[in-house]
Amino acid sequence: MRITNKIMQRNNLSNINTNKVNEDRLSTQMSTEKKINRPSDDPVVAIRALRLRSGVTEVSQYYSKNIPDAESWINVTQDALNNLTQILTNMISQCNKGANNYLENEDREIILEQMKALANEIYATGDADYAGRYVFTGYRTDTSLSYTEETTQLFDITEQLGTSDVDDVTKVYTDKLLDLNESNYMEDGMTVKEQDVTAVTCHRIRLAYDDCLGDGSETPSISFQQMKMKQKMDDATGLPAVDEEGNPIYEPEVGPDGKPVYETVTWGADVIQTVHSYDDPYSVAAGDPDAIVFVPETGELLMGDNRYGQLMAIKDDASTAANEGEIRVGYQKSHWEKGDLRPQHYFACTSDPGDPEKEIKYNSGYLEDGEKGQSIEYDVGFNQTIRVNSTADECFKHGIGREADDLITAMQNVKDLEEVKSRLTKLREKSEGDEEKTARLEEQLDAVNKALTLARDKEQKLFESGITAFQKHLDDANLCITNCGNRGSKLELIENRMKTQKTTFETLKSSNEDIDIADVTIQLKSATTVYEAALLAAGKVMQATLLNYI
Repeated sequence: MRITNKIMQRNNLSNINTNKVNEDRLSTQMSTEKKINRPSDDPVVAIRALRLRSGVTEVSQYYSKNIPDAESWINVTQDALNNLTQILTNMISQCNKGANNYLENEDREIILEQMKALANEIYATGDADYAGRYVFTGYRTDTSLSYTEETTQLFDITEQLGTSDVDDVTKVYTDKLLDLNESNYMEDGMTVKEQDVTAVTCHRIRLAYDDCLGDGSETPSISFQQMKMKQKMDDATGLPAVDEEGNPIYEPEVGPDGKPVYETVTWGADVIQTVHSYDDPYSVAAGDPDAIVFVPETGELLMGDNRYGQLMAIKDDASTAANEGEIRVGYQKSHWEKGDLRPQHYFACTSDPGDPEKEIKYNSGYLEDGEKGQSIEYDVGFNQTIRVNSTADECFKHGIGREADDLITAMQNVKDLEEVKSRLTKLREKSEGDEEKTARLEEQLDAVNKALTLARDKEQKLFESGITAFQKHLDDANLCITNCGNRGSKLELIENRMKTQKTTFETLKSSNEDIDIADVTIQLKSATTVYEAALLAAGKVMQATLLNYI
């Protein structure tokens, strides 16, 4: 093959260009500190880089954003729960003091003020928020736990209760004792005798709210449901099943959808009576064993002995998923005071029922399949989530405030009676020498002493039961704190693992994409030397032609 000068020139130029490209590549790597600048430079490195960058971005999202956000949410929740436990502990302490049967009027005043302050603080603590989101309200993070101002809005509410929610209530009737003063105690219409002071006791279901007057109608809406039961059949014999003592065994009646059927409890032709607080509902319930009375002003369902026995006869069967002992009470409430808990955070309910433009149904799943709670979960790792919230129905329960209200009312009644006794005692001292006034005052003091005995007994029993009730609420709060702490510990472990993974991914990413500065510097220096040598050699070759030898 004949090699011409032109061929040699072209080959030299091609080789010089190749060296120049190599030098440019190394120079670019030095300036960018990256191995490649386009996928075509090295497809394998490019594909691996995309995967590693995606992994780094995901881990960074978990480690730098999701985990700190979840951690902050848990910390805010835990701080609020710690405040709740302190309040409940103080309430238990006040109950211990209130259960003392030898309290002075000054002691009661102190306990009353303490209980009122604690009761007001309970639900205010539940309005804790994180970055503008309320932490105890489930998915409705933009809605406060309690009303921040007096509001009028009609709600249909269905409470799901159990036989454990049934207790006894005592009402002490003091006639006109609390109205007695220096100017009227001698009037005929103000005569109060010892036999006029009485006390009645009946069974009660205390609803979550008082003032259950709905839209203000004279007959408030109220319904009462239990699971429909039928006698179980023995699979072996085909006969109705009985226990060892010969008593029938019952099971829930199931509808076509496979779910238990609930029916309105009417006990035959009877219906629930609505008796207002000013019409003496407690005597109605205590005097009729078959009575079931709704008191809308106080939010109480009062029952006679027969009704109580029928209600308690149905027990929950632990071997089944359904709660056979569940009691469903439906009612309406439209007037809400500042500090009242919003029902949509607790119950199956409907706001503005009957208004197609405003009606909203909340928590229907509570009635359909027993679903409860709204868990907020954060993605904190690859295919790993963690719950960050506690819901109000786990810790900020209506029973806390209702229990406190009962205690405050009972102690206030005793305090008022003691003030009446003190007032009448002073009047008796002033009336010495006036037999008629003295006799009237003695008679009224006997009535006051009887009323005080009954009221103090009621007060003491309520405060004793309050210790147990608040301790149960404290146990619930401590359980929430424990769960919250467990989540925090789990999150800390995940955070440590994400930190390690982030470091690993970043190391792999750097190893795949970044150059070794020292190595590239040497290569660039070599490439530059080679390029310059090629230029020098080409220059000498280019100078020689055939003319130089003629």
